Amino acid sequence: MNIGILGASSQIAKDLILSFNEEDNDHNIVMFSRSPEKVANQFKNLNVSIGYPNLEYADFPSAYDFDVLINFVGVGDPAQAKEMGAKIFEVTEQYDDLAMCYLQAHSFCKYIFMSSGAVYGGDFEEAVDKDTVAKVNVNNLKSTDWYTIAKLYAEAKHRAMSDRSIIDVRVFNYFSCTQDINARFLVTDIVRAIKNKGVLKTSAVNIVRDYITPPDFYRLILSIIYSSKKNYPIDCYTKSPVDKFSLLSFFQKELGLTYEIVECAGINSTGFKENYFSNFRVPNIDFNPRFESLSGLVNEIRKIEVN
Repeated sequence: MNIGILGASSQIAKDLILSFNEEDNDHNIVMFSRSPEKVANQFKNLNVSIGYPNLEYADFPSAYDFDVLINFVGVGDPAQAKEMGAKIFEVTEQYDDLAMCYLQAHSFCKYIFMSSGAVYGGDFEEAVDKDTVAKVNVNNLKSTDWYTIAKLYAEAKHRAMSDRSIIDVRVFNYFSCTQDINARFLVTDIVRAIKNKGVLKTSAVNIVRDYITPPDFYRLILSIIYSSKKNYPIDCYTKSPVDKFSLLSFFQKELGLTYEIVECAGINSTGFKENYFSNFRVPNIDFNPRFESLSGLVNEIRKIEVN
């Protein structure tokens, strides 16, 4: 099976490529990015040998007939999303159109698009489910809405192409031991505080998150690839979510985390989200996560030299 990966330099793409490289020889991966040199270096820095073709977008689709295309192009770091601003529309559409044009000529190809839980909009006072309606205040749009609208627009285009096999994977929260710990996320902030023996500053507001990690993300992608379902969105999930103070308490006890409650902390490039996870489950998808959020995080963080 030939699998083309757009955005091979992204964090989640990198981890998925590592999973394919480690786990099986049944899938032929072809990597596309703006900078093949950056892609090569990200594996070189991990001392991992990757033999997959490593090409520029200008080479797409080259001489390959793809059974599956996976589009990871986008922004994963909240600070980067804030800097990109309205350009997120152009970037999202450019590479989505690249894949969609390929599908027009290759109807057998399955297209997996990396969307986001942010597509629901709103403040996530409650976790989302199958009946949740996306919320965007069209008369009072803010910069924190750009990312939501870009993903929503892409998903709407995909549903309109109901005769094509297009699956939108909504990533809510993700963490990996290969992640840049200088990125601005709660878990990377925790890891930095432990590693640097610093003090994590966080608000008194408790939040709930569901962190999928590379092993379960790999299982999810395989379940989508081999599913007979054709055109649908799917939300990422684990066995169970975790709240912030349970995380802090665990890492305080196990790894010596020190934290301090302050009035305001962190970057909310897409707005504050209290319960940023999903209870929406797509039927007839053979995906059974191995980890809970906490156990998945522990599994990854223990691979990082934090002490």
